[in-house]
Amino acid sequence: MTEVFIYIALALFGASLGSFIAASVWRIRARQLEADKKSGQEYDKKEYATLKKLLGKKASKDRSQCLHCHKPLRWYELIPVVSWVSQRGKCRACGGFIGWFEIIAEVGLAAFFVLSYALWPPALDTPLDVSHFILWLAAGTVMALLFAYDAKWFLLPDVAMIALIIIGAAITTLTAIGSANPAGVVASAAGAVAVLGGLYGLLYFGSKGKWVGFGDVILGVGLGLLLSNWQLALVALFMANFIGCLIVIPLMATGKLKRNAHVPFGPLLIAGTIVAWFAGSAIIDWYIGGFGITF
Repeated sequence: MTEVFIYIALALFGASLGSFIAASVWRIRARQLEADKKSGQEYDKKEYATLKKLLGKKASKDRSQCLHCHKPLRWYELIPVVSWVSQRGKCRACGGFIGWFEIIAEVGLAAFFVLSYALWPPALDTPLDVSHFILWLAAGTVMALLFAYDAKWFLLPDVAMIALIIIGAAITTLTAIGSANPAGVVASAAGAVAVLGGLYGLLYFGSKGKWVGFGDVILGVGLGLLLSNWQLALVALFMANFIGCLIVIPLMATGKLKRNAHVPFGPLLIAGTIVAWFAGSAIIDWYIGGFGITF
């Protein structure tokens, strides 16, 4: 009974944070467009006209609103998943389609929280384990924001990446504290950062920013600290590219994606990191066992 309650609580909490992330993404985008406008850079004027009404409000008075008619939403229109489904994804006031992003964020983060608990390797029976788990959920929330923003606008917000690095550093610290070899954990975390952040740093500076953005470099640092293990970082790198191939090759084969098209790599790297976190050790064991390789 206790386990059922925990799963329900995690699902509700994850869905609520998913709703918060969906709202935050639009506000971060609005601030980005305003900053681009003030600095004289090119920006989407139509998009800015739609989103600028989200700006200039105190946090205590900032309420979620429809992006079509800008009508403030009532509490019963903000219930995660339920409101979207009951309204069939449309605004009650104007009938405009809310979009799939909101419901995907709510369901996706709820699923992430539930699966994180179900697949968590160690038992959560010490304060250190519980703290580690909470930090992982916090990292998942930040990764959801980065995933969505980069997938939609090919950018990685600085504030979210800084938060991810801080959380990653905290996870590395906890892992070192709970290990019999703290120095080894720190060294392995440094290796993970070198694999993910260092590799993309070389690609960024080698191509002068043509192949990857500097945001991918910073993201690699944060994800490397999250994994705190250079072997898992290699798995994350492989899975990111593997998932990318599964998506890009069929699109190119059908002509839906051109060879010179820009593909955001942040979401792929995040997906690869999540796979590495939960299945990385099993993948490594399979690889070593299958090919007789030792580290």
